Amino acid sequence: MEVLIIGAGGMARGIGLRLVRGGHQVRIAHREPDKAADLAEALGANASGEALDSAAGAEVIVLALPYEGSREIAEVWADQLAGKIVIDISNPVDYETFDALITPPGKSASDEIAEAAPGARVVKAFNTTFASRLATTGRLDVFIAGDDGDARKTVAGLCTDADLRPIDVGGLKHAATLEAMQLLHMKVQGEIEGNWATALAFAP
Repeated sequence: MEVLIIGAGGMARGIGLRLVRGGHQVRIAHREPDKAADLAEALGANASGEALDSAAGAEVIVLALPYEGSREIAEVWADQLAGKIVIDISNPVDYETFDALITPPGKSASDEIAEAAPGARVVKAFNTTFASRLATTGRLDVFIAGDDGDARKTVAGLCTDADLRPIDVGGLKHAATLEAMQLLHMKVQGEIEGNWATALAFAP
């Protein structure tokens, strides 16, 4: 499957590594094409880098950006994203205090993205995984929320291919809960000496 990852930071690297290992073709897009090319080179032969120009050809688009950047892409690319699976990984956190989410009351980042690109099949995933853990081997839990059941199944399949355990939590209304879970996960990193390398998981 051809996956377009928008962004070239740590999460783009971690998700890209997992997908390439899982046998998928990964495109990295960034406003600075050199950054996209550098990351693609690090990911290997099944990855390519490009300017942030078009979603054409990609079956799945991963918005590997902070909340505000993901919402902006959804607004600007609304027509291009119509009918495509769009994975929102963002956490709309107040990074100064880690005490609150910055989305409007009652709305998740995924809700905002879905409203900005109403034709997109928006799925929340990867928001509870830190980049450092994704970039290593080892199975992690990935919680998946979205209103399109087939889109959730597709994302679950990508996770399975990437040696991750998909956990389908249902509709997009649950994205807000996933974002709140990760807010607490981030907030306690100092207290638990997590070093931003811990993971949320359901253990038997």
